[in-house]
Amino acid sequence: MAVLTLANQLTLLRMLLIPAFVILTAYQYLGWALAAFVLAGVTDLLDGVIARWWKQRTTIGAWLDPAADKLLLLTAFVVLTLPDLGLTNRLPIWLTVVVISRDVGIVLTVAVVNLAIGPRTFEPSVYGKVATAVYIVTGVVTMSFNYLERPSGLVDVCIYASAGMAVVSGLHYIARVARTVDNT
Repeated sequence: MAVLTLANQLTLLRMLLIPAFVILTAYQYLGWALAAFVLAGVTDLLDGVIARWWKQRTTIGAWLDPAADKLLLLTAFVVLTLPDLGLTNRLPIWLTVVVISRDVGIVLTVAVVNLAIGPRTFEPSVYGKVATAVYIVTGVVTMSFNYLERPSGLVDVCIYASAGMAVVSGLHYIARVARTVDNT
């Protein structure tokens, strides 16, 4: 099977859109930054669908896709937290810390489990997928209202939804890992 499948090309495109999003946001081209972020979110949806429907699942895709998701979302949360960009709607530092801490905790947990009891695979959970979707919606909503230069209570709703999903999905992941370890 080819490594550079359409699904993997979409994942690589998502990774290439990350610096574009940052630069466009930093230079206040907020409409273009929003477009880059939305396009990146669409590639996240499409690469998984294409990989499943057209049987293009690859080992590199299994690594690249979640890495691209993490890079995109963590970068977006950090950029949307920065105080010096003059954005109308910013994400609070505490939210960005919670989201980053969740992801670091998951990576460290997997590393410790793999080192302690041997290689284990942990499939993404529905809560992790919902968290990713909520993070993308949070980014799109925040960028949309920044583009419109209007504060919005919907941004606040998204902030708390993101925090809630970070906690729920993180705890669920820890419980799944604990069950896996107990079954060894």
